[in-house]
Amino acid sequence: MEQDNIFERLLQLVTRYTHDRGQGTFIDYLDPDDLRQRLHLEDERGRGDWEALFAWVERYLAHAVKTSHPAYLNRMWAGANLPSVVGEMIAAITNTSACTFETAPVSTLMEKYLLQTMLDLVGFAGGCGQMTTGSSNANMIAMMAARNDLLPAIKQQGLFGCPELFALVNADAHYSMDRAANILGLGTNHLLKIPVDDHGRMHIPALEERLAEISSAGGRPFFVAATAGTTVRGAYDSLPPLLALRERYRFWLHVDGAWGGAVLFSDRLKRHFLPALEQADSFTLDFHKMLGTALMCNVLLFNRRPTFLREVCSAGDESYIFREGEGGEIRDLGTLSLQCGRRVDSLKWFLDWKFYGRAGLAERVERYLELCRYAEDRVGHHPDLELVVPRESFNVCFRFRPPGDVPAEPFNKALRERMHRTGRALVGTGYVNGQLVLRLLITNINVGKPEIDHFLETVVTTGRELLAERSGRP
Repeated sequence: MEQDNIFERLLQLVTRYTHDRGQGTFIDYLDPDDLRQRLHLEDERGRGDWEALFAWVERYLAHAVKTSHPAYLNRMWAGANLPSVVGEMIAAITNTSACTFETAPVSTLMEKYLLQTMLDLVGFAGGCGQMTTGSSNANMIAMMAARNDLLPAIKQQGLFGCPELFALVNADAHYSMDRAANILGLGTNHLLKIPVDDHGRMHIPALEERLAEISSAGGRPFFVAATAGTTVRGAYDSLPPLLALRERYRFWLHVDGAWGGAVLFSDRLKRHFLPALEQADSFTLDFHKMLGTALMCNVLLFNRRPTFLREVCSAGDESYIFREGEGGEIRDLGTLSLQCGRRVDSLKWFLDWKFYGRAGLAERVERYLELCRYAEDRVGHHPDLELVVPRESFNVCFRFRPPGDVPAEPFNKALRERMHRTGRALVGTGYVNGQLVLRLLITNINVGKPEIDHFLETVVTTGRELLAERSGRP
């Protein structure tokens, strides 16, 4: 098959899938064994056979989850923005690594431009940044930076002979913090999880008490992470009191904005949710979540430290690949990264940024918040549904309210499973105060008030269906 014909056929498949991805159900659900048989994974055909290859592609698309479908409400991401999809395709076709200027001259300049744009937007003066594989990686790099900032010799000497180091986070912080403590050799016992208040925020008196205890015992509280939008509840840790504690205890203040950091595109929402963000030491944001860029796309920013990323990440003999620009300027962005090969993620974010602009992205985030208010109100007024906790931002934590003799947790698990297996809807779950919740996240541009109404009615219909089955009614 000629190369031109390959791309023509691929374009036809992509066009058909894109046209149909909002139709029907979000998935034609099959159990793993049934799906394995349907896919014919053991089929020996394929070598040099383009017809067989396109058969695999068609099977993939036929059974893939339609993340752009309005019934897909499961994760903090959904179907990708079309400009970033174009960028992803071009990045794949050109197939290069963004580690050096000579292999990726355009993306290098785009990334530098975007990093400076984001530093200005956050309000970090004299800072630096990098695009990473996601906020899990960014949180680890931030924690490593805080450790190395406190103890510069640790890069060469390791943890041997160092004071006992402690990181402190919201009890509902993302599990990437635990993994970072493990990877960096701190040990998960040295990641202290601070209880939350009635709004899901770090309880400041409890944090202050732990800081004092560590310091009086000779330990070093070197890192505190504020979560800007906790995974389940959507709570924002309050930055001003954390900044006041930083003045006393001299820790590094990181802001994990993987989910809720998108509010910074709206001046109004930034003032409400992230006051004083410009005084933090580091900040991370996932563009692939609320902002809709194709997976994965993240930025990590440092404040007031223009060369610190290189000091933290660079190690070993890099002379074979990285070269400095004129006057010692950092030309090759790979020297700022823990990775060698780097995906060209700047192109898709650049195209999104140019296509939507800050105003367009702000409108999107503000619209999502308004839709969350609407969903909260609809849940609160429906007799079969209940809010488990009040909404804090973009997360609506609710559940179906079964009769008193029916345990709520197993019932809602079964309800969610029924909706998933029948292709009606997919919604996330989590625990708040020990109670299972259905976690409604609105980060899909194809969801509006009618779709929210339909989803909630689907929850109610499915719940009533399960109750009827329990009682033996037809």
